[in-house]
Amino acid sequence: MSARSNPFEELEKLFDRMSRQFEDSGRFWESDGPFGRWSTEFESMAVDIVEHDDEFVVTVDLPGFEREDVVLNVTDHALRIEANRDMETETAEENYLRQERREKSMHRSIRLPDEVEKDEVTARMKNGVLTVTLPKIDVEEARTVDIDVE
Repeated sequence: MSARSNPFEELEKLFDRMSRQFEDSGRFWESDGPFGRWSTEFESMAVDIVEHDDEFVVTVDLPGFEREDVVLNVTDHALRIEANRDMETETAEENYLRQERREKSMHRSIRLPDEVEKDEVTARMKNGVLTVTLPKIDVEEARTVDIDVE
């Protein structure tokens, strides 16, 4: 007697595998308008973090954003970047065939491996690239304490 496989179990395995693949892809569909597109979660805010002896340097790509569109918040261990762009075009007066430039908001929080001097953080933006310099807090070397005997 041969063992027959259950076709419903096979279908369930197929759906589970497909579900995992969609979750792992890290992509989502932006369905704004008739010309939606695939997009990845971090595609528009790529971040590089470099550690030097006395500071961290965070470089962020923010194409299409101006300095006044970006807000930075820093705590001892984290940097939060928020960018908001408003479109001020009158779409009623134009006959667009395709309009991909639109209002956009994004944010990113970056956990830093060491504490930083919040009051000494500097930032500059040039050609859509934000560079944030975060000086590390000077940590005093531990010293050995002698213990007296009574």
